[in-house]
Amino acid sequence: MSEYTAKDFKKGQPRWCPGCGDHFFLASLHKAMAELGVAPHDIAVISGIGCSSRLPYYMNTYAMQTIHGRAAAISTGFKVANPNMTVWQISGDGDGLAIGGNHFIHAVRRNIDINMILLNNRIYGLTKGQYSPTSPRGFVSKSSPYGTVEDPFRPAELCFGARGRFFARAVATDAPGTVEVLKAAANHKGAAVCEILQNCVIFNDGTHESVYSKEGRAKNAIYLEHGKPMLFGENKEFGLVQEGFGLKVVKLGENGITEKDILVHDAHCQDNTLQLKLALMEGPDFPIALGVIRDVEAPTYNDAVHEQLDEVSAKKKYHNFQELLLTNDIWEVK
Repeated sequence: MSEYTAKDFKKGQPRWCPGCGDHFFLASLHKAMAELGVAPHDIAVISGIGCSSRLPYYMNTYAMQTIHGRAAAISTGFKVANPNMTVWQISGDGDGLAIGGNHFIHAVRRNIDINMILLNNRIYGLTKGQYSPTSPRGFVSKSSPYGTVEDPFRPAELCFGARGRFFARAVATDAPGTVEVLKAAANHKGAAVCEILQNCVIFNDGTHESVYSKEGRAKNAIYLEHGKPMLFGENKEFGLVQEGFGLKVVKLGENGITEKDILVHDAHCQDNTLQLKLALMEGPDFPIALGVIRDVEAPTYNDAVHEQLDEVSAKKKYHNFQELLLTNDIWEVK
């Protein structure tokens, strides 16, 4: 039983618009931290710039709001310098994937042991409604009054392309699902990317409407659990099967389909082919995948750095400045 409660991690009065998904996520993060049982003084929450990046102000932990797009870079440095600390990096889709896109992919590629939270509302909220790297083609905004002529980043695709070992997704309004995803990320050793789907109630309300309510998720989402069949629907009446190199939705009982025909989720499979297909599913033909989609072990950057330092240090004749001075020829001036 954890000795902490969510209250132990709370600080200040959040200043977000009423109904913003950040409120929901913050409450889930507090709860997840309490259940994980890591002391507040052993945690650092680091963000960039944006609505979501105000979150460190509301954490009773070590916290830092940095500069636009640099949360991953600073989190990397912090983790290497403080390997025993638990680091949570908070970014929005603009902060994390536009100006911070380069840092995002390299933190994932290096497999630095940080928890990378991407709060995705498909809009720039703090700067008042410009389209972001995840806004869909044709999206009308203040900076695209006639609709964007760009295809968006899909965070899962970007993470997998950077050889990501952990990817999970949750909906901000789904507290139990979000808490479980955050706990899984914290328990994963390495770069853990969590995409949190949320609405911006002012500039992009309804962008995740199909799964933002409990009823919507029952119809339009699939909760993936390692080792369990991929079933979904209000009564678990639908499932996923493999068809050729792709996936197909089937209904139990039709054409002789039983639960034995349904694919079983393997989050730990080294081959990410099926995991990526699951992560990229979207309506109306497929449900949106929620939960832990990929969770694979691999060496971490921070461990490798310290192992290398220890190995090199052991071979040196000196281990501090005083020994360095006495290593080479010395003479005394009188």
